[in-house]
Amino acid sequence: MKAPRIFIALLIAASVGLAAPLVLSAQFTGPEPVITYNTTLLHPVDGAKVTIIFFEDLQCPYCADANPVVLHAAEKFGVPVRRVDFPLPKHAWAFPAAVDARWFDARTPSLGLAFRIAIMDSQKLIHTPDDVQAFAAKFALDHEIVFPAATAVDPDGALTKLVKDDVAFGHSVGIVHTPTIWIVSTKSAGTPLIEEVNDTLVAQRIAAALKESAQ
Repeated sequence: MKAPRIFIALLIAASVGLAAPLVLSAQFTGPEPVITYNTTLLHPVDGAKVTIIFFEDLQCPYCADANPVVLHAAEKFGVPVRRVDFPLPKHAWAFPAAVDARWFDARTPSLGLAFRIAIMDSQKLIHTPDDVQAFAAKFALDHEIVFPAATAVDPDGALTKLVKDDVAFGHSVGIVHTPTIWIVSTKSAGTPLIEEVNDTLVAQRIAAALKESAQ
């Protein structure tokens, strides 16, 4: 009895080191599942009618592109930004970078923001967690403070917990991609901006949210 053609193809592929099962399974992979977001968890920060909520990964190039757009819009419209750390597992140094950002946050929020901006602007120069530590040490020195050794950045795990809490919050909302950006008002959360972000679209969303919150 002749072997089925698919079986023969698998044997041939295996003999030459090809990942045939992965290729074949990909042929039958359906479209990406529709994401359902729990927007009841999204609210403006205290005292604000509108807030930009920015789920970010410091190693994500799309986040680096979106960051100046968010900063410009926040300044232009006078709305606050809530940054939520959402380091993706596929990014080798995103999580330790988020922990280091929390260390700078604890010095002053403005220093923490400056570190986030600096490291996103320097993504192409950073490849490993050790590179992150060296970058953080140099950043601290440039700001006339001393950055601790890697083992002393978060001795009690409190900063790690803050990042993990943010990740858990992101999962509760339904976040999958970074950046995911919401313009939320006191009336609604609207729909997210994902990956591709531009000044015009963000400005339109903020203007609409401000108008909505005033009604």
